[in-house]
Amino acid sequence: MNLGRITGQVRIVGAGLLGASIGHGLRAKGVDVILHDASRTNSTLAIDYGAGRAPQPDDKPSLVIVAVPPDVTADVVASELRAWPQATVTDVASVKVGVIDELIALGADLDRYVGSHPLAGRERGGAISARADLFIGRPWVIGRGEPFRRRAIEDVVTELGAIPVTMSASEHDDAVALISHVPQVVASLLAHRLAGASDAAVALAGQGLRDTTRIASSAPELWVQILGANAGPVAEVLRELQAELGVAIEALENPDAPGSRRALAEVLAGGNAGVSRLPGKHGTSKHFSQLVVMVDDKPGELARLLTEIGEANVNMEDLRLEHSPGAQFGLAEISVLPEKEATLLSELEARGWKIAETFA
Repeated sequence: MNLGRITGQVRIVGAGLLGASIGHGLRAKGVDVILHDASRTNSTLAIDYGAGRAPQPDDKPSLVIVAVPPDVTADVVASELRAWPQATVTDVASVKVGVIDELIALGADLDRYVGSHPLAGRERGGAISARADLFIGRPWVIGRGEPFRRRAIEDVVTELGAIPVTMSASEHDDAVALISHVPQVVASLLAHRLAGASDAAVALAGQGLRDTTRIASSAPELWVQILGANAGPVAEVLRELQAELGVAIEALENPDAPGSRRALAEVLAGGNAGVSRLPGKHGTSKHFSQLVVMVDDKPGELARLLTEIGEANVNMEDLRLEHSPGAQFGLAEISVLPEKEATLLSELEARGWKIAETFA
């Protein structure tokens, strides 16, 4: 029984990570989810995992969500608009301007279409990786459109625990070029340097390199489509990076030349300024202090650390773990409010924990 905001059937076209995750989340709220995929195998797998049910002849969806690769999104949206003349249709593609341009060229009924894009995902795709909680706390961009049609999508976004954000198609594409698409390219370029590196060099890699290259494991086939669909904004940001990289290279080629060290300092300081703007916990800009605690690599140690942080009456705002190469211990980077740092440091040291580092 559906006790939420959504009263009609929801049809999802595309049984990959996003489509199946939406299906899981809505079914958990009691929504009647119809799941369709061009691949019978994909569709059957997602249905077997509980993301929805197979289509029936008497289906009458009030909302259609298209979750297919970017290069076929417009064609599928246009087809769904024709097939379901009373339904609101949205898509979750990571580019928006190109989709709208193609729909206009196809003569589609844009009055019933509102583009959207959840800023959520995982490195691994497919229905087998889908999760009902994938969207909780994540921004979900909703394009401009008829208020009635937008509300249908906002209801889905809210039910899935995401945060609705209104943007035009061009605003969205410029934003994702900067915060998603260019980072993918940069991470891939950096990770590619590892392919020819010696085993000895790679063995020295720590959490910093893993953090900066994590998304480089994403599927090239999908990202070729995404980058191609948003080529202009991505190229513009890459040109800005190229110019600043040129400044850094020039300074490093002659580090003792007048102004070289200042140029490097300004490049690094610019990075500090950018990082400070990234939203933290719950989307706030609040900054935390960090304690790096040495944790023995044996059962129960991490659980004991977390328990004793709670016993010290300190709320842990964030946690990062890093293994120490060649040693039988790891490093737990604990983030706390600055005013709680001294208390936690004292409490942990009194309980025998070794603090490797503290910093703000």
